[in-house]
Amino acid sequence: MKPWAGIDRRTLFRYGAATGILAAMPAGRSAPAFPHSPDPPSVPAFDLEELTVAELQKRIESGAESARSLAEKYLARIDQLDRRGPLFLRSVLETNPDALAIAEKLDQERKAGRVRGPLHGIPVLVKDNIGTSDRMTTTAGSLALEGSIPSQDSFVAKKLREAGAVLLGKTNLSEWANIRSTHSTSGWSARGGQCRNPYALDRNPSGSSSGSGAAAAANFCAVSVGTETDGSIVSPSNNCGLVGIKPTLGLVSRTGVIPIAHSQDTPGPMCRTVADAAILLSALAGPDPADAATRPAGEKGAADYTRFLDPSGLKGARIGVPRKGLFGQSPAADRLVEAAIAEMKRLGAVIVDPADIETVDGFSGSDTSELAVLLYELKADLNAYLASLPSPRVRTLAEVIDFNQKNKDREMPYFGQELFETAQKKGPLTDKAYRDALEKDVRLSRKEGIDKTMDKYKLDALVAPTSGPATLIDLVNGDYGVNGSSTLPAVAGYPDITVPAGFERGLPVGISFFGRAWSEGKLIAIAYAFEQATKHRRPPQFLATVGL
Repeated sequence: MKPWAGIDRRTLFRYGAATGILAAMPAGRSAPAFPHSPDPPSVPAFDLEELTVAELQKRIESGAESARSLAEKYLARIDQLDRRGPLFLRSVLETNPDALAIAEKLDQERKAGRVRGPLHGIPVLVKDNIGTSDRMTTTAGSLALEGSIPSQDSFVAKKLREAGAVLLGKTNLSEWANIRSTHSTSGWSARGGQCRNPYALDRNPSGSSSGSGAAAAANFCAVSVGTETDGSIVSPSNNCGLVGIKPTLGLVSRTGVIPIAHSQDTPGPMCRTVADAAILLSALAGPDPADAATRPAGEKGAADYTRFLDPSGLKGARIGVPRKGLFGQSPAADRLVEAAIAEMKRLGAVIVDPADIETVDGFSGSDTSELAVLLYELKADLNAYLASLPSPRVRTLAEVIDFNQKNKDREMPYFGQELFETAQKKGPLTDKAYRDALEKDVRLSRKEGIDKTMDKYKLDALVAPTSGPATLIDLVNGDYGVNGSSTLPAVAGYPDITVPAGFERGLPVGISFFGRAWSEGKLIAIAYAFEQATKHRRPPQFLATVGL
């Protein structure tokens, strides 16, 4: 999510906002803006609200529910609150026409004595850049890919099906994962319109995994899957009161995911609890022969991340506080994280404060080596993806740019495609400029950045505010907000977990734990212990606005 504009925005694909709210729209049309009602809507009670994967499984095992009944209830809630009525949350682009048939088949398997695992029969929503070879489309929110169905499932979709999950539908997102424009509004796509924040409908859920965040927060599914290049899992999780896990690069395959950049792209869980996120990560993780980055996953990853769910996980953990560049951006977020640090100390953590990362300034500003790497890789990776589709409307980035220009009334009513145009001018990945920028990124984020800091202070994790409270939606000026803390772990390809840390005027704020490559287990233990001790998550009320 991180559009680069004239102001300092370090966290790509993240903060969203827009003053106009977008209504439902016919297929193939971009959504017009319309004003929201000042009165909070009446939201009906939902008997599955906030239920965890384990609790849903208990209901199925008792006979109180079935995979089909769960799917029916979540689909009805999506129809009632997301697609019509007073909310128009716009978090789900399309639902799976085969969801109930899939659920029935899984119910039959259970009756025959086969239960695939903790996700058997559990409804999951996935971001609309994650390919599924079924009757749903995979479009990254763009009209240029409307109707596109890949010839085979993404590895993520394959793993979910193998785990017994019910693929309930595709979520809205910042179009093209928010790499199109320097002045975009996160959460907006031409196919889906503006996704809204369920905590306050005039606030943005953030991007680019905006729909996955809003949908999971609003209890439209049990768990959801997002993707991140820089901030696109942790930032919407922050804005929507969720637990988000951005895994180590290579723990979860990118095969079949519409790309931005292979140096940083990764799918990951977006859930209401750490336990659910650990269950989902266990299902998603593992080596994929088609994605070279995942080769170490079998050896360095874990088969079951739920074994790290330790309520005493903070006791004795050495946690560093990198204040330089990662604090001081949002007074509200700082207050909540300071309280969280005090709580972690009370729970037995060893707090090393400060534990600054010396290279953090190397990733500030609007023209960085990170952006250069992403734009080079965008051109190469997107061209390769489009060429792999069976019958694409557009076959290259250049053709996407041309499509957008010819359809600018629908595709570019609020912002343009400056980043696409800059990427198109880039040369091949053999260019010295690209290789130098990539080397700089790796060196500053890893060896001289996170690794050096953790070695120096003998740390298990680093902690910082994920970002600030959600900003207002602003289709006139585009994204704005605090920078957040996602960039260093994103550029390094290291894991980053955000957990709810509290609320500011009714808006959730998260705290991030990040560390070395392949340290998901340790970070999950720390995050789980913090979550269980604080219990900050609470469901949204779909308020029209907050803070007045």
